[in-house]
Amino acid sequence: MLSARNQFKGMVKSVKLGTVMAEIVVDTGNVEVVSIISRASAEHMNLKVGDKVTAVIKSTEVMIEK
Repeated sequence: MLSARNQFKGMVKSVKLGTVMAEIVVDTGNVEVVSIISRASAEHMNLKVGDKVTAVIKSTEVMIEK
């Protein structure tokens, strides 16, 4: 069990593998969550488009500037 309360169930919309990092886009139904994780983690979880996943957000702040 995780202590993070911000959890969004969704489906993997895209997986872009880079040399070291991977960009994972999760469609939660209301919004898309984009996560940058290590390529090794993406491969270890064998993430593929269509997989059901939970996006877990643990952060003290989210900043946006324009």
